[in-house]
Amino acid sequence: MGTVAAKIRIMPESTEIDMESLKESIRSVVPASVKLHAMDVRPIAFGLKALIAVVLLDDRAGGGTAEVEEAFSKVKGVESVEVEEVGLI
Repeated sequence: MGTVAAKIRIMPESTEIDMESLKESIRSVVPASVKLHAMDVRPIAFGLKALIAVVLLDDRAGGGTAEVEEAFSKVKGVESVEVEEVGLI
């Protein structure tokens, strides 16, 4: 088997959320079995920005993103979490 890469879009509750603080909060909740590969801020519209996180998961452990999505959704200031892409690398 291999490694699963998942691109996850994290939407903040408002345009007033400090994206750098949100990044740090997201980094602090990444489960131990998951590697945070990259994180970037993407403009959406009208000043609203999304945080895009790319995480790497072990396919042998199921490769599911549910644990990561749940951890990210519990961060203060997060409105929603959505998996955009999943694939084997």
